[in-house]
Amino acid sequence: MTTPNLVLLQGAQAGDGGMMSMLIMMAVLFAIVYFFMIRPQNKKQKEIQKFRDALRAGDEVVTIGGIQGTIKRIDDETNTIVLNVATGVEIRFDKSAIIPKGTSNNR
Repeated sequence: MTTPNLVLLQGAQAGDGGMMSMLIMMAVLFAIVYFFMIRPQNKKQKEIQKFRDALRAGDEVVTIGGIQGTIKRIDDETNTIVLNVATGVEIRFDKSAIIPKGTSNNR
């Protein structure tokens, strides 16, 4: 056998075990990404949804734009909330635009 053929043959034999270790490394990497990034984000989304479902008229809230106000009405059919932001000033928002008070600085 010539030297280039021998080198190719050795590379092919070493590559057999390399595929399994690469798959294991990819699985470990996916698990790390899942447990440190995806799972906490899903958990946070569930908490925010629970907060939005518990909203009632009279609650003080903050929008994702930073507008603070008191809930005047909630329309579950259109998924909107009417906020009283000042005397005689009412603004309609989508329910998903409401965040728990105190979280606007942490985003």
